[in-house]
Amino acid sequence: MASKTKNIDIIIELLRIHYKNHQQPLISRNTWTVIPKTPFTVLISCLLSLRTKDEITEKTSIKLLKTYHTPKDILSLTETEIESHIYPVGFYKVKAKRIKEISKILLEKHHGKVPSNVSELLKIKGIGRKTANIVMVYGHNNENYLPIDTHCHRIPNRIGWISTKTPEETENELKQIIPKKYWSEFNHLFVTFGQTICKPISPHCSICPINQYCKQKNVKKHR
Repeated sequence: MASKTKNIDIIIELLRIHYKNHQQPLISRNTWTVIPKTPFTVLISCLLSLRTKDEITEKTSIKLLKTYHTPKDILSLTETEIESHIYPVGFYKVKAKRIKEISKILLEKHHGKVPSNVSELLKIKGIGRKTANIVMVYGHNNENYLPIDTHCHRIPNRIGWISTKTPEETENELKQIIPKKYWSEFNHLFVTFGQTICKPISPHCSICPINQYCKQKNVKKHR
């Protein structure tokens, strides 16, 4: 366990250095300048980000949330109006409907507040575990959670830290080996890494900053 933890320390530091000048996704930035950063705006921005590029997520988040940044504000809009604000995010019609539904639930059942309890968040239709964890970390500033998306699941398996089949298994395993001081930055570091270098198919191993520490598990072709 000690040697594996040392390996994690080195890898996190190398990724920090490699991406120090890379703009973080809106959700994981400490400060938002155009729109207020609250658990609700983090939640909505996270919902918009699903299957959508970071730059489009940021643009549409600002377009919607700079004016409509509470559940009550959102409910003053029709679905068509929400669609016009969030286009061209992926599945914008579905997301517009879901955003309005979630806003209604928050207003009626939670006094317009986003629950600070994962179990309560997961009871709300349209909020999955990854989104709930992101809201806890970046919305409620609770560092006891570790958001896991496809990159955060795939890359630790490729490196050789773990051997898991589902994101939930990965979350549980990583919590055992990753020092807690890294949890709040793990998601954005590994998502960025997965988008730019450690891609699902034919990763760029020749320019990878952590190549010497990676076991390249299940990598059949690389560049």
